[in-house]
Amino acid sequence: MVATLPPVHPGEVIQEEFLEPLGISVAELAERLRAPAERLRALAGRERIVAADDTLRLWRFFGTTPEFWLNLQAQHDLEAAMAAIGSELEAIEPRAGVEGA
Repeated sequence: MVATLPPVHPGEVIQEEFLEPLGISVAELAERLRAPAERLRALAGRERIVAADDTLRLWRFFGTTPEFWLNLQAQHDLEAAMAAIGSELEAIEPRAGVEGA
């Protein structure tokens, strides 16, 4: 049996790739983003999704792109859904003539 890693949540990326290396706390990030601290704590704690509002604030502060954050969230959601319903998807027979399915 192959062990699979859980999907990477955008909050994990914020915490490990941005906050820790920069020495910034979640509270400080919230202040700098002009966002509620509880919202950022929930995001960094992987308890909340990255919403469009968050992506714009993170883009502006960290100099990434809004798409970077949206894509992280979309990838997380797809991987989580695949893990949850993968066997059901395998049981779906693709429509005749559909390539790549």
